Amino acid sequence: MAELATLWIVRHGESTANVAATAAEASGAELIDLTHRDADVPLSATGEEQARATGRWLAGLPEARRPDVAVVSPYLRAVRTAELALAGTGIPVSRDERLRDRELGILDGLTGRGVRQRFPAEADRRARLGKFYYRPPGGESWTDVALRLRTLLGDLRRDHEDRRVLLFGHDALVFLLRYLVEGLTETELMALTREHVIANCSVTGWSADADGRLVPDGFNDVAHLHQQGARPTREDEIHAEPV
Repeated sequence: MAELATLWIVRHGESTANVAATAAEASGAELIDLTHRDADVPLSATGEEQARATGRWLAGLPEARRPDVAVVSPYLRAVRTAELALAGTGIPVSRDERLRDRELGILDGLTGRGVRQRFPAEADRRARLGKFYYRPPGGESWTDVALRLRTLLGDLRRDHEDRRVLLFGHDALVFLLRYLVEGLTETELMALTREHVIANCSVTGWSADADGRLVPDGFNDVAHLHQQGARPTREDEIHAEPV
C-alpha cells in the first residue's frame, strides 16, 4: 500500500470562541457567547501569535524535514493559522472540507450544562451510546468524522506517496487520526480523550519506519511554542458536550 513519508496535523491557534467557551463553562452559563457561525470563527490575538511561532518553527526545520504540501480545513481559524504559519515558505496549500470540525447539530453553541438543561433526553442518550457513537440531531458522531478522514487519508496516500504532508485542523481530528493511523480501538481512543486536551497549535505526527509504516512521532507537542516565545493554550473546542 502507498504510504506517506511523514504526516503531521497542527490544531488551529486559539480562537475567539475557544476563549468564549472557556468563560461560559467557568461561569455556569448554558450558552456560549458566539458572534460567528462555526466556519467563520477567527483567531484571537494569542492564536495569531501561536500561528506565527509555528511558522518560525517550520522555517527552522532542515530541508529534508520540511513539509512538501499542506492541506487545510476550510474553517477560518484553521485557514488563518495555516496562512500565518506557512507565509513565505512556498509550500503548496489546498483546502479540504473533510478536515472541518465535527458538527454538533442542535447542541451547537451550548455548554455541557446547557445540553443537560435544554436537551436532557440527548444527554441521557449520549450517556447510553457513549461518546464514540453518539450522533446529536443534525450533527455528526465521532465515527462519522472518522469515515471522512478515512477517505482523506486514502487520497493523501495515493496522491502524495513518499512525501511529507502537513494538515491544519481541529482537536477531534487529532484524536481520530491517531485512531486511524495507529489502529486504536474505541476504548483506547476514548481513554486518550479523557487524558488529554489538544493544545492550540500543537503538533502531532507520524513518520514512516523501515517497513514503510507510519508510526507515532510526537503527540500534542507544544515545545516549539515555548521555544518561539508564544504562550500555549489548551482550551476545548467551541462546543461542549454533556458528561
